[in-house]
This record gives sequence, structure tokens and C-alpha cells, in this order.
Amino acid sequence: MKKYFISLLLTCTTSISFSQIHEIGFFLGGSNYIGDVGNTNYINPNEVGGGLIYKYNLNPRIALRGTFTYIPISGNDTKASSPYRKQRGYSFTNTIHEFAAGIEFNFFEYNIREHKTSFTPYILAEIAVFNYKTIDYITTNNRSIFENTFSYSIPMGLGVKGRLADNLAYAIESGIRLTFVDNLDYTTDKIARLNFAGTGNDHYIFTGISLVYTFGRPPCYAPRE
Repeated sequence: MKKYFISLLLTCTTSISFSQIHEIGFFLGGSNYIGDVGNTNYINPNEVGGGLIYKYNLNPRIALRGTFTYIPISGNDTKASSPYRKQRGYSFTNTIHEFAAGIEFNFFEYNIREHKTSFTPYILAEIAVFNYKTIDYITTNNRSIFENTFSYSIPMGLGVKGRLADNLAYAIESGIRLTFVDNLDYTTDKIARLNFAGTGNDHYIFTGISLVYTFGRPPCYAPRE
């Protein structure tokens, strides 16, 4: 019986020391695009976006995460540093709806319930599916006909997160989405008048701050006799 209670106490103590395992919240921030139109600064937010986030903490160092993000993007050649782009004068706007899932790795052990471990930098790696508009064709009266399409990307980023209250945490994060398409700006080799850009893939970046509510504890199991 004594060994039973000692084992149960150690199991519960270990579980409780790992704080809550679920995090759910929202984030807001700015987005920018890197491609064949406009400037090429990597972190230069010019649109406002946001979304929802859920995390499942496997342990104090690793969390699984899923996000939905609304990401407007735009580019304008008049704001580019390249004289060629300034003279060309092309501009566009598009909207990306992104679903992503991946892993978050903390540099330090993270436990929102303990002040000594309630702050850490982290890195993230995800796989994302996103929806955006492309130009299907241009009519004889010069009207662009759009269609929705899907593609995928590899989001990677850096961030820092910390405790605001017992069950409330924040994070500041910036991540680049490496895509496998070159038509986020509507340039395409399928339409002659829009075939004027490079062949490199387009990318987009989101930088913002999130607020999450943490809840749930790892179960405390009693060993069977």
C-alpha cells in the first residue's frame, strides 16, 4: 500500500508540473509578399491579416500546432527599388486562406504555471494548404476572369512566447511561407500579356502577435494492483 501511494504521488506530481496541455487563441499581424512585383524586402508588412491557432503540448519542449490564417497580399511596382519595376508600373492584390499544421520547438522548457519557465524563444516548421485567386483568361473586352485554386507551402519561422496570467500567454512570431507557385501576383506564361516576370516561385510572410488561453492537464493515472 505504501508503494502504491508513493507511485501515485510521483505520477500526479510529474503530470501537474507540466502545466496545461491545450492552447487555443487568435493572432493578428501584417503580411507581405515577395515575388515578381513590387519591393523585395523580406519583412515589410503592408496588409493586415489574422487567424486562429490551436496547440497541443507534447512536453515542455515540443508542441503540435494547427492554424487557419487570413492573409491579404499586395504588390506595387511604384514602391520597388528596381528602376525596371518602377517603369513597368504593375500592381496587384490577392487574398490567401491558409490551413497549416506542424511542430513548435522551444529553446527552453516552457511551463506557463512556473515563472522560471514561462518564457522561451521557439522555432516552427509546418506544412500548409492555401487557397488563392488566379487569372483564368482575359476576355475580348479586356476583362480578367478569375478562378480559385489551391496549392501548398512550407511555413518556417521564429518567435518568442511568454506568460501574461495563469491561463493566458502571448507570442510574437514571424514566418515565411515557401510556395511552389509563381502566380500569386497573377503573372503567368499562359497569358501573353501577363508573361513578363521571372520564373522564381513567389513567397509570402506573416508577422504578428497571438494571445492564447491554456487549459487541460495531463491525466493522473493510478497504477493497477
